[in-house]
Amino acid sequence: MANGREGLPVDSLNQSPSRIALGVAALAALVAWAGAPNAEASLGEEAQFVANTFSFLVWGALVMWMCAGFTMLEAGSVRTKNASVICMKNIGLYSIAGLTYYLIGYNLMYVDVGAWMGSASLLLGSAPSEVALLGGDEGATAAVIENGYATRADWFFQMVFVATAASVVSGALAERVKLWSFLAFTALLTGIIYPIVGAWTWGGGWLDQMGFKDFAGSTIVHSTGGWAALAGILIVGSRRGKFRPDGSVKATPPSNVPSVTLGVLILWLGWFGFNGGSQLALAGALDAVAMSNVIVNTNLAAAAGVVTAMAVSRPLFGRVDILVVLNGAIAGLVSITAGPDMTDHYWAVIIGGIGGIVCSAGLRFLEFLKLDDVVGAVPAHLFAGIWGTLAVCIASGGDFVAQLTGVLAIGAFTFGVSIAVWAALDRMIGARVSAEVEDLGQDAAELGIEAYPEFVLMPDQDDVDALSGSDVGGPPSR
Repeated sequence: MANGREGLPVDSLNQSPSRIALGVAALAALVAWAGAPNAEASLGEEAQFVANTFSFLVWGALVMWMCAGFTMLEAGSVRTKNASVICMKNIGLYSIAGLTYYLIGYNLMYVDVGAWMGSASLLLGSAPSEVALLGGDEGATAAVIENGYATRADWFFQMVFVATAASVVSGALAERVKLWSFLAFTALLTGIIYPIVGAWTWGGGWLDQMGFKDFAGSTIVHSTGGWAALAGILIVGSRRGKFRPDGSVKATPPSNVPSVTLGVLILWLGWFGFNGGSQLALAGALDAVAMSNVIVNTNLAAAAGVVTAMAVSRPLFGRVDILVVLNGAIAGLVSITAGPDMTDHYWAVIIGGIGGIVCSAGLRFLEFLKLDDVVGAVPAHLFAGIWGTLAVCIASGGDFVAQLTGVLAIGAFTFGVSIAVWAALDRMIGARVSAEVEDLGQDAAELGIEAYPEFVLMPDQDDVDALSGSDVGGPPSR
């Protein structure tokens, strides 16, 4: 049977230990020589160029894998009759984000940025020096290396962040938003709304000039997604029967707790690329040490969010709620994302722990307001994102006025535009599925397929109770 090494010369598979050791030693010597002060400048710079580019690509791939985490989390959180649509939405939003960010988003965010936005030109352009190098012009090498990294590696790393913002919206509106309405909103969020927010900040616009700091996107990515989700919740409304006439909340347990847990752990892993890669360089000892600190702080904050959510879930919800605890992990991650570069690691524990409390209390607060967020995206990404952005002032050198201004300005812009877009979509094509589709499930109604076709759908217990108290005499026969 063929294997992955088929076609390799036999000798290449049976090299003596001495030859392998010699090769490793030569490689180590080359790397050391490239970084030495007296090394030829061009070789040292090229080694840094390769390391930076490779870092962007690897960390970007890890952030892309967060889409799998969001898919698992959301598919396990909804009822089985809506799991296929969740899968469709998540692979759809990632694809749309890639296309819209190529079409216009990157240019709006990073090309010729003024105070408010960048270029409105269409299509991502290639760097002329890189095109020349690929065409065989070795004279373009110096110009390519001078940039510090391959430009398309930077685009890829930036693009996967856009998809993360859209994923926040998906889970909050699950089980009742129309598939095509959601995908249309995703195109506008990833192509226009998010890039403008990014131009204000990472693109060098007015908030960046004011001193606003957001290392990896507590506000730029997560709060932007949270504000867009909150606007959608207000326009689309809650699921039927979620809030009873007497004011009580109907429990909607997840269909697959192991899936939700696996999704959170995938997100936790992906966050190391999300925050660690936001060092934006791996060209020497300074970058390596800084990146290590960022990843350690990210892990500490997530762990603290879990523990504090576990501690407060019983007094808030009457039990140790695993979904609250899992959201505590995400809240800890979101909270530290704005300023994970501190050197006093205990601050990461404090910031992440408070994030877990903020999220847990936020889940209860949304129930009080009768706002239906299926996966707790608004507390975990918006509330914790606001807290994390302000917490930069504690240990990461942030200015409170600049941080608060950024939170308010990005919130007002994103929420205002998002609610207008959701309202327009609702008038034009409808934002919400019909009551019949909601009862049947979006899988069968919108996709014509069940995620778990071997399962038999049982009557809802509230419906059974209502029928039992009527003159019908009991649940309908099948």
